[in-house]
Amino acid sequence: MIDFLPALEHALRRVLPQLHSIEAMNRLSGGASQETWSFDAVCEGGVIPLILRRSPGGQPRVTGETSTSVPLETEAVAIEASRAAGVKAPRVRHVLKEDDGIGQGYVMDRLRGETIARKILRDKEFDAVRPRLARQCGEILARIHAVTVTPELRALLPVVDGPTQLRRYRDIYDLYNYPHPVFEMALKWLEPRMAGAKRQTLVHGDFRHGNLLISPDGVEAALDWELVHIGDPLEDIGWICTNSWRFGVQEKVVGGFGDLPDLLAGYREAGGAQVSEEEARTWIVYGSLKWGIMCMSMYQGFVRDHSVERAAIGRRSSETEVDLINLIIRGKI
Repeated sequence: MIDFLPALEHALRRVLPQLHSIEAMNRLSGGASQETWSFDAVCEGGVIPLILRRSPGGQPRVTGETSTSVPLETEAVAIEASRAAGVKAPRVRHVLKEDDGIGQGYVMDRLRGETIARKILRDKEFDAVRPRLARQCGEILARIHAVTVTPELRALLPVVDGPTQLRRYRDIYDLYNYPHPVFEMALKWLEPRMAGAKRQTLVHGDFRHGNLLISPDGVEAALDWELVHIGDPLEDIGWICTNSWRFGVQEKVVGGFGDLPDLLAGYREAGGAQVSEEEARTWIVYGSLKWGIMCMSMYQGFVRDHSVERAAIGRRSSETEVDLINLIIRGKI
């Protein structure tokens, strides 16, 4: 028995007045920081497939000083602002209120598609669309970065530019007192290159496999906006091109499915700025460094709790060192 189901049904009657019942309520796997529930709203006119994105147990999420994640209600505001600008994202139906008695979260449309990288990169049903995905990602990013940041939206979002991010990860790295000479090299290489940002825009913050809903027709939506912020738009471009998100298909720079020129062309043609491959390389270096330090954090977690999962991720910091050598010394994207 799902204890909040009656309260959810009551809350949704505000936005779905013809709602009869909620059926097929099922918690989905994945999502390390939030609960994700799939369900059907049975209404007089038919069935509406929906998703509930809720904080664990409905309680406010406690974040550390180094976290840039935003509250779920802010996520919902950013999604709707992006949808209004033509971004492919699920429609938000209802933001939970305190008197709903469910906790923090929101309800959005459930769209068709796949988020698992292994399937997207290898299953035959995606063979035809795979060559078009990089350009589509570029188009989506251009629209995200063109969203008008109103005073109301700006008041809700953190401003996290390149130098701020670099200092944050430098502090995390120093905290562990576990020297990685390649990381030191990357930090020094990045400092002057990230100091001169040309623009500040809305940034998705985690635009990569797992957060992209892809069907045989193409990219259906950008998901999981919890790291949305105001910052350098090149961050999103570099993150999806980071080798760790290619899942073994290294020759395809964009998510293991596409080529960087296609991503940048789609970005430019959809109204984004002209971005050079060298500018993208700077942020791919940052993405590899960031993931490497995140892996270090996982290892520190393993030291405390001996989790096999944390150990498996923690050891991958060595992979990012190889990536950084290729990117910085060999100049190979």
